Amino acid sequence: MILYGIPNCDTVQKAIKWFKANHVDFEFHDFKKEGISLKKLKEWDKKAGYEKFLNKKSSTWKDVPDEVKESITSAEQAFPLILEKTSIIKRPVIEDGKFLFFGFDEQVYKKQFLK
Repeated sequence: MILYGIPNCDTVQKAIKWFKANHVDFEFHDFKKEGISLKKLKEWDKKAGYEKFLNKKSSTWKDVPDEVKESITSAEQAFPLILEKTSIIKRPVIEDGKFLFFGFDEQVYKKQFLK
């Protein structure tokens, strides 16, 4: 299982703490240090739709000029921005085989990982 995020994000820290407390092994992928590939974004888009992981509530999104925001109407238009500003991705991203989830939800985590 891979947990994608940035280490100083409160929600990512909450997820890491939850996984460790519940003895769920994971690999951490740091967006800031390792970035994210276009191939991975396309894979997530195919599974969930880019709208699920383009975090329009983030401070990063709020700093994007309005004309850029308004121009994003498809994954192809969103990907360059996401690749440039990885902190605009909703965090954490949890990827475990076919399971893909964006954000922290203890009930979802329990159902998926505490079987």
